[in-house]
Amino acid sequence: MSNPISIKSALISVFDKSGLDNIIRELNRLNVTIYSTGGTQDYIESLGFEVNRIEDLTGYPSILDGRVKTLHPKVFGGILAKRDEDHLSQLEKYEIPTFDLTIVDLYPFEKTVAETNEESTIIEKIDIGGISLIRAAAKNFNYTTIIPSQSEYSYLLEILTKQDGKITIEQRKHLAAKAFKVSSHYDTAIFNYFNSNAEIVTFKQSIDKSAILRYGENPHQKAIYYGEMDSMFEFISGKELSLNNLVDVDSAVAIMKDFEESDPTFAIIKHTNACGIATRKTTLEAWHAALAADNVSAFGGIFICNSTVDVETAIEVDKLFYEILIAPGFTDEALKLLTEKKKRIILKIKHYNLAPKNYKTVLNGVIEQDADITNAATETLNMVTNVKPTEEELKDLIFANKCAKHLKSNTIVLVKDQQLLGMGCGQTSRIDACNQAIEKAKKFGFDLEGSVMASDAFFPFPDCVEVAFNAGIKAVIQPGGSIKDQLSIDFCNEHNIAMVLTGVRHFKH
Repeated sequence: MSNPISIKSALISVFDKSGLDNIIRELNRLNVTIYSTGGTQDYIESLGFEVNRIEDLTGYPSILDGRVKTLHPKVFGGILAKRDEDHLSQLEKYEIPTFDLTIVDLYPFEKTVAETNEESTIIEKIDIGGISLIRAAAKNFNYTTIIPSQSEYSYLLEILTKQDGKITIEQRKHLAAKAFKVSSHYDTAIFNYFNSNAEIVTFKQSIDKSAILRYGENPHQKAIYYGEMDSMFEFISGKELSLNNLVDVDSAVAIMKDFEESDPTFAIIKHTNACGIATRKTTLEAWHAALAADNVSAFGGIFICNSTVDVETAIEVDKLFYEILIAPGFTDEALKLLTEKKKRIILKIKHYNLAPKNYKTVLNGVIEQDADITNAATETLNMVTNVKPTEEELKDLIFANKCAKHLKSNTIVLVKDQQLLGMGCGQTSRIDACNQAIEKAKKFGFDLEGSVMASDAFFPFPDCVEVAFNAGIKAVIQPGGSIKDQLSIDFCNEHNIAMVLTGVRHFKH
């Protein structure tokens, strides 16, 4: 072992004591001198082991309702001292012991924020002494070892038992990195609590959990996911999610959030775009209607619905190869069938709440923006034509507007009876998107007579509404905002087409 240090003394100050008993027993076996304070000291004594009180070392009791216990030169001197002649002579002069091991587990700030809105309770869970101990011991990793959280107890126990308390420089440095990660995450959580309009923070700072993915968008790209999937999903079965899976799942959840309160709705996602989506009275009917929009692109897609998947629906879904199926619930019979194919990923969604901010790398920097969380169903609708949409057309217009919001720009969406008939997305011109949507709808056998059209942005010319009219489309929804809006409005008035403006653009690049 390179440059190992034998643990002779330890300072322990932890909130979570789960698993600490085994560590204390090993430290006692190795004749390690233990220092502690407060509840941790009481716990160690309850196990029947000897412990030195920090109060006896510093000459000060725990004061200010426990806010100040370890903040003292006799504590931090023993942690931060180098093991050279100068520092050791100073420790001897001031009667300060060295600490070879520091074990800390911080007050549960994030858990407290999640459980209460009481500010005074939250503030008291901001750990001051603990975070200072972590940083000090991590800084001095050349001479001391830091255990920064309960999640590292098992790692320490393995070192104590297998290495008889001798810790290498590589292990100490590894734990120092873990310590600064804990410190960074903890400070970011506190910052986010105080700053409701949070400035940009890196995902490495804001999210403690991470996972190395098999690869990125392509096999030659490495990738890591920073996030907590288990807070949003119950992972029922299947293989590990890839980067592309995660991106598609994110798109699927964003789409279904706009249909969360609707009748049973199914969406089929391929490369982040919905190639099929429909709302019906039953989940099975919604599946069949969504699949009808494009049963070719659906192969290998991501499926999501807002209602419980029953066995009848599962039988039909299982006829097609798919990567992931997401739903808020599954009947027992449905799950028995769906989990027979071991690689298919089945996720039970707990909620549809995505992050309120989006981040994107651009050039040598990062852009932060508010997520497009406007509800397309509640946008103010301005009827600008002589002909107004019927009640059914208005339902379809709102449905189409929801779809357009989640498709790549430029996009045009065609809808009838709350079913996506065709879409053109990611096109360099809006007229190309319009033509693509019509061609796709006809390819899959849809009659566009009486259907509606949605656009993610305004029409700079009346060419799209003219193409829509010739295809049999009866109503159009778009944000408006072009200096030439009136040209499209005039065309609609002349040809008895209803047009609705929302005033909200939904570019998605």
